[in-house]
Amino acid sequence: MKSRHLLSGLALSASLVATMFATDLKPALPATATESAKANAFFERAFEDSIALSPQTMAQLGMKKDYDKWDDQSEQAALDSFLLGVQQLAELKRTINFDALDEQTRVSYRLFVSQGEQSIEGWRWRYHNYPLDQMNGMHSGVPSFLISFHSIDNVADAHAYIARLRGIAPLFAQVIEGVKLRESKGIVPPKFVFPIVIQASRDVITGEPFDQSGKKCALLDDFEKKVGELKDVDAGTKAHLITEARAALVEAVKPAYESLIGLLEAQEKIATTDDGVWKFPNGREFYDYELRMKTTTNLTSDQVHELGLREVARIHAEMEVIKNRVGFKGDLAAFFKYLKEDPQFYFPETPEGRAAYLKQANEIIDDMRASLDRFFTVKPKAALVVKAVEPFRAAGEASAFYEQPAPDGTRPGTYYVNTIDMARVPKFEMETLAHHEAIPGHHMQIAIAQELADMPKFRKYGGYTAYDEGWALYSEYFPKEYGFYHDPYMDFGRLSEEILRAVRLVVDTGIHAKHWTREQVIEYFRKNTPKSENELIAETNRYIVWPGQATAYKVGMLKILELRELAKEELGPKFDIRAYHDLVLHDGAVPLDILEENVRAWIAKQKKS
Repeated sequence: MKSRHLLSGLALSASLVATMFATDLKPALPATATESAKANAFFERAFEDSIALSPQTMAQLGMKKDYDKWDDQSEQAALDSFLLGVQQLAELKRTINFDALDEQTRVSYRLFVSQGEQSIEGWRWRYHNYPLDQMNGMHSGVPSFLISFHSIDNVADAHAYIARLRGIAPLFAQVIEGVKLRESKGIVPPKFVFPIVIQASRDVITGEPFDQSGKKCALLDDFEKKVGELKDVDAGTKAHLITEARAALVEAVKPAYESLIGLLEAQEKIATTDDGVWKFPNGREFYDYELRMKTTTNLTSDQVHELGLREVARIHAEMEVIKNRVGFKGDLAAFFKYLKEDPQFYFPETPEGRAAYLKQANEIIDDMRASLDRFFTVKPKAALVVKAVEPFRAAGEASAFYEQPAPDGTRPGTYYVNTIDMARVPKFEMETLAHHEAIPGHHMQIAIAQELADMPKFRKYGGYTAYDEGWALYSEYFPKEYGFYHDPYMDFGRLSEEILRAVRLVVDTGIHAKHWTREQVIEYFRKNTPKSENELIAETNRYIVWPGQATAYKVGMLKILELRELAKEELGPKFDIRAYHDLVLHDGAVPLDILEENVRAWIAKQKKS
């Protein structure tokens, strides 16, 4: 998941946009290699100029420029970033001859143009979001970033960490300004959001040095561990750094969080239980935009809704087969109840139970890793680790998620499991979750993209939800075809996760286009999935604050599967699953229409050869 910029209310005038795009000069036709090199040099410069505005992005990429700073969340910074994108798009169109480019660079050109034009279109909707909710926001993003991405390799890095701690106060002042601006426009999160975010914020400032509980807060614990591991730094210097960090936490971090909590408590009093974005100004039009961006298709909300209903019915039929196979006597609803309530399907709610889950997750990943040569010729170099989600952000997070590795190899890819409630991560879903988040899912796709040679950085590190999540959901499915999911309950867990993605099509459109209430969504979940009560509430809350995102999984997976079946039909015995998978991954993330072009071109080439 990526953090969202808090965009400003300063509108870009139509005349300025027109001026920027008025000139569309084409250079004389040079050699293809020369023009392609010129275009790729532009893409490199554009990427570097863009990330230079984001110290946090640079840190995530392993760069230590402006290592003591946070991203500027002001209105002016948002406008500056937007205008830079507009200017870059105009320059590309003015200076690069598309017709003279090689095939791969043409794809890069099209993607850059598409992203730029979407950014311009999206400027209209810059306030249609919640800067603080249980899924996203600086309240949890700040500690997560420091813990995950701010490495301390020397004393200077430690001072930069302390500077970032002190910088939280002005950062949160900008966040508060953005929240108030949205409130003035009638955009306030639903009422259920506030207790979750308030508690998460309080958790950050709980423990030493904020109280005498005897347990360190997450940030102090992180800082002390990182400083403690420094080599060639004397004990006195380390002690001094820790003293400085403690002071920054008490003097800057605590007041910043208290101000944020005060704002949230005030907004909670005026929040309503209207959950869908239909309540926003021009909310239905905004939701249509979000569906197009997230699915990279032109599917309407009604089409997405109907697709979801069909998929739910199909998966229920497959679930019936497994229910009968294990000899369960009763209907599907009774089988769901059995899976939710029988303790044999869950690890204990203890430290030992959580550790056992992580251990078995690693074993599942190792088993798939040993079989990768059956499915891929290209494999990622980046390492992978499995971790539990930190307590300060666990309450609002999904059951599992993935964080990408550092491009230079200094940080591995991380498969996070949310063990705050073991009922949300049943044993029978372990295999499918590991395939989705780790191997062959997100880790394969994202790490391979980052390691691609001669690929513009904006493509290496960019993403499209339908492609990214579609691949991960497809990665849950195809191992079934090759003998995985030996245990029928694990196979049922695969279907449990697949029906979750089908239900998302129904309820996301239900909330935001059909005015479903939160209670309607929760009840639909209860009737159609074996998810625990806590998980279905967390999932419902997610769709409310993140409109459209959840629809991309099934749409993307079905397209990847559809194209695979097309290739099988067209190529017959010449079809190679390894070649198909490498094809899907070798261009990095792309919209579904370009993926289809790539697959059809590959099929034609294979036929000729």
